Amino acid sequence: MGGVTSSVAAKLAFFPPSPPLYEVVTEPESGVVRLSCFPHRENVEVLRLPTRRGTEIVALYVRNPLAASTLLYSHGNAADLGQMYELFVELSIHLRVNLLGYDYSGYGQSSGKPSEQNTYADIEAAYKCLVEIYSAKEEEIVLYGQSVGSGPTVNLAARLPHLRAVILHSPILSGLRVMYPVKHTYWFDIYKNIDKISSVNCPVLVIHGTSDEVVDFSHGTKLWELCNKKYEPLWLKGGKHCDLELFPEYIKHLKKFISAVQKSPSQRSTWRRNADQFELSRMSTSRLEPSRMSFGRRERSKPSTAKSKSKDQTSPNVEKQEKMKISFDKTEKSRRSLDCFRLSGKHVADQPDRGRRSVDRLDRIWAG
Repeated sequence: MGGVTSSVAAKLAFFPPSPPLYEVVTEPESGVVRLSCFPHRENVEVLRLPTRRGTEIVALYVRNPLAASTLLYSHGNAADLGQMYELFVELSIHLRVNLLGYDYSGYGQSSGKPSEQNTYADIEAAYKCLVEIYSAKEEEIVLYGQSVGSGPTVNLAARLPHLRAVILHSPILSGLRVMYPVKHTYWFDIYKNIDKISSVNCPVLVIHGTSDEVVDFSHGTKLWELCNKKYEPLWLKGGKHCDLELFPEYIKHLKKFISAVQKSPSQRSTWRRNADQFELSRMSTSRLEPSRMSFGRRERSKPSTAKSKSKDQTSPNVEKQEKMKISFDKTEKSRRSLDCFRLSGKHVADQPDRGRRSVDRLDRIWAG
């Protein structure tokens, strides 16, 4: 039975980019390991992680010196680390989090073949890496699952009672329900999130596009309704399956969520009440329009409260944070070198996969 299920899953659910969009290379002089299509960054590490099912997966760790949380990101179906690299760097900077992304078995330069059970072992290996290598605590980790990545994300979250939070981006109710509107769960179905989400005991943010052409919008709304600890969802009007990162509301809402879950439990009571009172039918959609104004310009147009506070607070910790912010400004400027690299014709945007087209334009949307 299990073999049949894995076979069905592999044929219907997994479409790794072929050929892979990167190679893992080691610099002969320095010994630095990096992805072939990107220059080395001081805050980015490339790792190979063994899994309990005998495969070896490639992972990418992005460090942020200001981070109070760590994001464990499980990407979508037709993507690999070569396509996700720039998004991971952007998220780490804008959300001020450490981030670990990984390729499933059979994706990118990870060994083995993709299957439901292998992805469960893959995310466990990634989580183990965060705890054992980077000393992350369960209470500091946020699981992020995009599309098919919601499967391993929910499966792991249901078994970790002290997680900081979970983010579900264009999630699925189950594999079979993506294709057919079945009302019952069958033995051969995969990624049965609909049956597991009620076991997740941490705050959950659901993000979904109302015009998703791959995973119907109803998957996101149903999962949100079944969550124990709901956070105000982000329903992006007109958003499709692969373009949600282009909406300025995307990063704005993520920032708000990360900030909220980093507060003490007593401080979270307000957003919990707001989520309980949230009514889907009455939510204003005007603020969810894909505004053409860039995220960066929106940020610059607002008075900086951070600067005013820094003048009033002159403690050594504040001064240290200011210095770190300056260094991170330099990091953002260094991303321009990646833009030039992208124009050289070797960037992943030249690949036919449409699943990560949104990544190619993130700098213009977020940085203005």
